[in-house]
Amino acid sequence: MNRWRVLIGSKSFGKAYPEHLKRLEEAGCEIIPNQIGRAYRAAELRTALAGVDAIVTGTDELTAEVIMSADGLKLIAKHGVGLDSIDLGAARTKGVVVAATFGAVHDSVADLTMALLLAVARGIVPAHLSTRSGQWKGFVGMELRGKLLGIVGLGRIGKEFALRAQGFGMEVVACDPYPDSAFAAEHRITFLSLADLLKRADVVSLHAGLASAGHPLLGATELRAMKLGAILINTGRGHLVDEQALVDALRDGRIRGAGLDVFAEEPPAESPLLVLQNVVLTPHMAGDTWDARRRLGEITVENIVRVKRGEPPLYPVN
Repeated sequence: MNRWRVLIGSKSFGKAYPEHLKRLEEAGCEIIPNQIGRAYRAAELRTALAGVDAIVTGTDELTAEVIMSADGLKLIAKHGVGLDSIDLGAARTKGVVVAATFGAVHDSVADLTMALLLAVARGIVPAHLSTRSGQWKGFVGMELRGKLLGIVGLGRIGKEFALRAQGFGMEVVACDPYPDSAFAAEHRITFLSLADLLKRADVVSLHAGLASAGHPLLGATELRAMKLGAILINTGRGHLVDEQALVDALRDGRIRGAGLDVFAEEPPAESPLLVLQNVVLTPHMAGDTWDARRRLGEITVENIVRVKRGEPPLYPVN
């Protein structure tokens, strides 16, 4: 049997569902556990990948130098969402397969996005804290029915959030560089430019990838262009928003409130966002549910087993 050595970089792989590790072993894989309790840094990987056929990676630093020096590496199996920590060009040049877990967490992220929107719109967090402290204070909120939701990035997660929002009676518009016209037509979604979306939307929800050239998608100019009193939700990437400009807009009331699961620096130590009353903050947990962890593990294992057999993975990237 062709035996593979598989390095586990992801801290969570196999923890909640040890059967995923067992299946790899049954498929003829030798498991090399993560002994450092965190993602591998590039300098560590140059040693750790020696004699390794595949890595199950979370946010390990798979730089071009690391990939090009890993002579036995055949597969990078992503366990999670986002491929920012993998140099895809180097993997392509080296002939290393990169496999993703598309579709594993989109329901979980869409659920939390909806939860953040409801929490901000109805003032749930301050109302909870007020009630628990013995006060009985009313909090006047905003209904969702009839409001316009602008989704920036109508991919898998954006689509699922759109369907949830429509269940609450919201009208949906979207901005996406690769518009899925069939989905939009079926679900009555109109595509707009980013400028028009920001001007019209009562709620803006970010589900895009990295902004171009490393610049925030929403800087001070874009935030000023948003409809007065709109709500901003970000479960996409922290770097999509200029956080200081967002703080300014929240403080002066141009933006009613924000729900944020992602930040430019994580954790957001000493960020002014931590003390604002019109924000709801969660610790980058949108995709972390037991259901998503199970699906992530299943897809990761299937990707490895298929490539080991000489077949394409479920979700090839390169």
